[in-house]
Amino acid sequence: MNYFNLFSNILVTKGIQRVLVTDLQRDNSELYPLEFNDIFFELSKKSIEDVINSYDFESQEFVKEYIDILLQKEYGFISINDWDKNFPSLSYDFSSPNNITNAYLEIENIIILNQINKSLSNLGTEHVVIYYNKILNAEEMKFIEETFKNSTVTSIEIFSRYHETHNESFFATIDRFCSRIYHLVFFSCPKSPFGYEDKYKFALSFIKEEIQINSCGKVDLKYFNTNLPKVLEAVNHNSCLHKKIAIDKDGNIRNCPAMPQSFGNIKNTTLEQALQHADFKKYWNLTKDEIEVCKDCEFRYICTDCRAYTERTHSNENGLDISKPLKCGYDPYTGEWEEWSTNPLKQKAIQYYEKKDNR
Repeated sequence: MNYFNLFSNILVTKGIQRVLVTDLQRDNSELYPLEFNDIFFELSKKSIEDVINSYDFESQEFVKEYIDILLQKEYGFISINDWDKNFPSLSYDFSSPNNITNAYLEIENIIILNQINKSLSNLGTEHVVIYYNKILNAEEMKFIEETFKNSTVTSIEIFSRYHETHNESFFATIDRFCSRIYHLVFFSCPKSPFGYEDKYKFALSFIKEEIQINSCGKVDLKYFNTNLPKVLEAVNHNSCLHKKIAIDKDGNIRNCPAMPQSFGNIKNTTLEQALQHADFKKYWNLTKDEIEVCKDCEFRYICTDCRAYTERTHSNENGLDISKPLKCGYDPYTGEWEEWSTNPLKQKAIQYYEKKDNR
């Protein structure tokens, strides 16, 4: 008998209409019809011959074609005997020694970084996003690098306002000392002024639109992530808020700058103290399997969640908002994408957040 053995790095996610097959080693995903999942399941229990013979004559060629696809895509291999016990499945457990892995800092004055740097290191923070609604000069960039020089922070992404002084000379200057800054995003930029973004140690992005904190939470194919740690985190925890901490422009400590609940202010509360608040981690373990609509979506483990902006339709027995993210235009029941902001079913929630953000 011949048996098909699925490689342990292949994750099969069943949606209500389609199946997503994710290659966690090659960092890519592909969509297949729902019957693909049935064949996957049968092949995990029976020999290839038994699976093929369980179908009528007309369907057998169809099943063989699917098995050929599995082999061509290198999702698995064929063994003569049932070797399943000799090939243990990949553990989908997720663990991290860090108390906080990511920090989002909306700052008005970069000097505040001196105050919170030690706390971020105490919590083991590795990744920092800085939103600065002003124009950063080279000296301020250097200050940011120097502040985190002897910290646990290994990567820094900066969003700041574009200015005409952000030219080739400017980037050549900061390229000399940038080691943690890996991505610079300049918004309110009339047009991308450069054609040589790849020549520096950091990535460059230029965005025409204004970026505000309420710009977060958009769900789009281009934001999907098939990186193994990210997928495993999404399987076990909330893909947005787990081990994340934020400080808004007024110094309030939150899970995310756009979340409503504050856990103190940096003026009189340390990040360590905020983390001990009873509600700080309440959304950390809310997975997409528990969120309305998302739980039926084939993209749920490679998509980033948003609890700051939701459709505001459902809550669970603990009072947690388990509504679908507001800014998602995908419908897993039809397999179609649409512009989320024009969906009439979302207008009540959109008006709620517009009123809230404009206070």
